[in-house]
Amino acid sequence: MLYFASFFLGKLNRHAIPTDMVTLGAAVSIVLGLIFGAILITYFHKWKYLWKEWLTSVDHKKIGIMYIIVAVLMLIRGGVDALMLRGQQATSVGVHHGYLSSSTFAQVFSAHGTIMIFFAAMGLMFGIINLVLPLQIGSRDVAFPFMNLTSFWLFVAGMVLVNVSLGIGDFSAAGWLAYPPLSELRYSPTVGVDYWIWSLEIAGIGSLLSGVNFFTTILKTRAPGMSLTKMPMFAWSVLCTTSLIIFAFPILTVTLTLLYLDRTMGMHFFTAAAGGNMMMYVNLIWAWGHPEVYILILPAFGIFSEIVATFSHKRLFGYRTMVGALVSITVLSFTVWLHHFFTMGAGADVNGFFGIMTMVIAIPTGVKIFNWLFTMYKGRIKFSQSMLWFFGFVGLFTVGGVAGVILAMPPADFQLHNSLFLVAHFHTMIVGGVLFGYFAGLSYWFPKIFGYKLNEKLGRISFYLWFSGFLLAFVPLYILGLLGATRRIDHYSASLGWQPLFIIAGLGVLVIASGVFMMIIQHLVSFINRDKLKDKTGDPWNGKTLEWSVSSPAPFYNFASIPVVHSRDFYWDIKNIIKHEPKEITDVLMPKNSNHAPIIGFISILFGFSMVWHIWWLSLVSLLLIIIVIFNRFNDENPNYLLRAEEIIEIEQSHLRLKES
Repeated sequence: MLYFASFFLGKLNRHAIPTDMVTLGAAVSIVLGLIFGAILITYFHKWKYLWKEWLTSVDHKKIGIMYIIVAVLMLIRGGVDALMLRGQQATSVGVHHGYLSSSTFAQVFSAHGTIMIFFAAMGLMFGIINLVLPLQIGSRDVAFPFMNLTSFWLFVAGMVLVNVSLGIGDFSAAGWLAYPPLSELRYSPTVGVDYWIWSLEIAGIGSLLSGVNFFTTILKTRAPGMSLTKMPMFAWSVLCTTSLIIFAFPILTVTLTLLYLDRTMGMHFFTAAAGGNMMMYVNLIWAWGHPEVYILILPAFGIFSEIVATFSHKRLFGYRTMVGALVSITVLSFTVWLHHFFTMGAGADVNGFFGIMTMVIAIPTGVKIFNWLFTMYKGRIKFSQSMLWFFGFVGLFTVGGVAGVILAMPPADFQLHNSLFLVAHFHTMIVGGVLFGYFAGLSYWFPKIFGYKLNEKLGRISFYLWFSGFLLAFVPLYILGLLGATRRIDHYSASLGWQPLFIIAGLGVLVIASGVFMMIIQHLVSFINRDKLKDKTGDPWNGKTLEWSVSSPAPFYNFASIPVVHSRDFYWDIKNIIKHEPKEITDVLMPKNSNHAPIIGFISILFGFSMVWHIWWLSLVSLLLIIIVIFNRFNDENPNYLLRAEEIIEIEQSHLRLKES
């Protein structure tokens, strides 16, 4: 009987249900939320609509919206984790031990970092790229629409595995990068690290496929006349980001596979006691990890380049130097990973080289800052909510960059390594750079995607709450780091006098949470008043590049006829200089929706779950099913359908009548 149970269920048993009330409460909350959502969808009879119009759609714009919805949900989940961490640190002092056990605190700590990087920031990034890139380069879709939808569902599968760990088993307590020996089987005998591995393996494969897809889209599907030097800066930033993804994410896949083999087959790649080298894992994970920072930040740089030029009512200053800076950062990002572990003992020569390279990579970043400032010089600046996010970014990113240069000096890093100073620096770059950039991009392109603008006043309030909350939350951490407070600390002595700073940091997280709440209110109010906030397509304040030349929201075929591009700021020029010559509208071959991609995503969840719990028969069956579904898709004789010119003309005329009315 035990043999059959172990064969069919692997390590899964009744003890997999968590007993910790905090974890159990979080799991129950998610389940109740899912049930409530299912009831609403059933009540309004929307299951068929969701499946046909959204979940199986290969329209890049709908895929982008789905990415953003999932990313926002994960941003909220990660934010709740941050509140729990700061609440524990503010109350766990002296004889008081807070409300979280050390094990639960470590799991929340690991989940927060994992979710925010892989499922919030990456989701927002791929969402915005999907929404904007094909429109901006004059393409009807991405190069591989089916691959695009499959990438999204692999992203969802990884997200589901992270959240399943709340109710079945546990999550990794080894940090968001799971350094050995803490992540080895001896010190993490439960399935938490395995959940971490397979959620990132599956989502990482989706990210790699997206990187290949967008890279090919830029190189092969640009509009006629759009040479590389005529591409908008956002397209350049995506090209550099996808180059990094293609080279960096295979490193992550191999590294996680080696760690999993250590844990399941006793391979001991990273087990020092058995002849392995744990520092090799740290080298490999950061050979992916530091390029990952630039994978996230480069699209934000591209977004700011579009926004600053538009709301300064000027062309972007120093286009070629901006491109050179992007390419320089892309290349140099692979030469700085060792600054994450100067304390390894590699020697003065190695540390010196990587310290210098870390300072060198700050130069092209500084070039971009000055180019944006020169773009604004003598411009007619409109202080929209998008520009406010930019100004907030400049202030925070400059402070974070200075802190990074301090950490680039090995002697200083020896003192500040593994401290809250480092945590504050990292968050300054990721929140102040990445999130602020994506929030700016969402508010900037929102009317193009949905057809109406966001409420400006509420958007400004949200920004001020985010900015002030960030300062409250992380300036104390810089101070605490200088005082000697280490990361992952969940209890400390009252005699140290740290509690007031931790309380201020906790209040800062609450202010940020109110900023998130205000964003939700902004979207609700804007939706209710959407008729009053209709976008006037063609308004010069709305943008200069090609994506603004189509109706708001953009039709599913993007362009009635593919335009011929004559300049970098094409839309600006056809409005002010060049008479736009309409081309003849012809029949278009469009991709059909795909049922295969969500099925692959669902089977991937089963595959990851079975690998976590060592249910080997289910792993084999799941893998075979994924292969069968992929072959079935590629054997489809009619993956496309013909969209008639008459249908396009009718849709375009209806858009024109709506605009005139």
